[in-house]
Amino acid sequence: MKKIIEQYYTNLFLNDRLFMVLGACVVLFLLKFFFHWLGYIPQVAIGAVCMLFFTDVFILYRQNGIEAKRITPKRLSNGDENPIQIEIKNRYGFEVRARVIDEIPFQFQVRDKDFKFGLKSAEVKSIHYNLRPTKRGAYDFGFIRTYISSPLGLVSRRFNFDGAVVLPVYPSFIHLGQYELMAVSNQLTDLGIKKIRKIGQSREFDQIKNYVGGDDIRTLNWKATARKGSLMVNTYTDERSQNIYCLIDKSRVMRMPFEGLSLLDYAINASVALAKVAMLKEDKAGLITVSERIGSILPADRKAAQLGSIMNVLYQEKTRYLESNLEALYSCVRAVVKQRGLLIFFTNFESLSALQRQMPYLRRLAKYHLLLVVFFENTELKALSTEPAKNIEGIYHKTIAEKFIYEKKLMVKELNKNGILTVLTAPQNLTINVVNQYLAIKAQNRI
Repeated sequence: MKKIIEQYYTNLFLNDRLFMVLGACVVLFLLKFFFHWLGYIPQVAIGAVCMLFFTDVFILYRQNGIEAKRITPKRLSNGDENPIQIEIKNRYGFEVRARVIDEIPFQFQVRDKDFKFGLKSAEVKSIHYNLRPTKRGAYDFGFIRTYISSPLGLVSRRFNFDGAVVLPVYPSFIHLGQYELMAVSNQLTDLGIKKIRKIGQSREFDQIKNYVGGDDIRTLNWKATARKGSLMVNTYTDERSQNIYCLIDKSRVMRMPFEGLSLLDYAINASVALAKVAMLKEDKAGLITVSERIGSILPADRKAAQLGSIMNVLYQEKTRYLESNLEALYSCVRAVVKQRGLLIFFTNFESLSALQRQMPYLRRLAKYHLLLVVFFENTELKALSTEPAKNIEGIYHKTIAEKFIYEKKLMVKELNKNGILTVLTAPQNLTINVVNQYLAIKAQNRI
């Protein structure tokens, strides 16, 4: 009995057309008091409505005439437009009117995914829309609620499809192909940056060749010499595979939002893109996160599964509420990164005094590795500084904004003076600027 009630009663809905027809019948009964010649017309009308009602219910319930499914990626890309598709097929022998409501995850706070259209017999229709998540984590999709009406249009039958589907939202990966093209193109030559071939000082083997005067006798290959009957030497080239570590600050300074995403999310998205490009350039990509203590550590590697490992680690990361501990970061880097490499430190400094507190640790890191510090422009302050002041209060606000902008420029000079590379960027330009900076460093053989 309960199953019958759930199937027929809970999924049956009365349409506006039924209430309009019943309203007309009520009007006929009222008019009969004044116009007796109407006779049994009201009774016939109400009987016809009842007959049509049960006919409508019967033709909608005699078969499961609708099929629908949601087609989504296996995972969603944070901060990007992700395509969602719903396919619906009419298996009834007549044209129906359909209303489709997709129950999307509550994180989007959107209730407008409501589609209405006609569907001919055996017709298949696709519904397309995009979702842009702004937080990493699990997103729970509900049912596809489909309300079907026959040509009579008195009632609707509800069909529920694809309930309880959970999709993970990972760091941005949709546009990785764009950065792959940057890695293999020669865009940097347009900026006057040229590749420099250096004599190899590392121990990466290149080839065996005949000894000529001036070759280092320490590179003699005695086994090859014995086989060949003449002196043979090993030659070496610069080691192409360098360690590239993304150091991500996840303290309170990275909680600031911009266009729905936090600064931490922008840093995470940029780290994924940079890791992809670095591995295409035959470098090893690694990861260290830090707040008041060291978080995740992923040693540098360029194996095929490394990018997936990076994304799985970053999927779990969240901002903390305390200051970052750069002393712990320095100790961790010295313990984990044994070979000189490139460290890209994603953080944010809002004042020169905040930078000066951390400068001793940054100088220590720069002593052993090539350090690139990436921090953010305050775009709201920048917009405020360009607006004309209309009163004294406006002048005050504009002056303070210009002061903070000037302090950011002083931070860049202070870091450069200590031999530390910098990227000061707006959040929306972070990924492209960091990848370009890495490619420039790589082209100049600075690591």
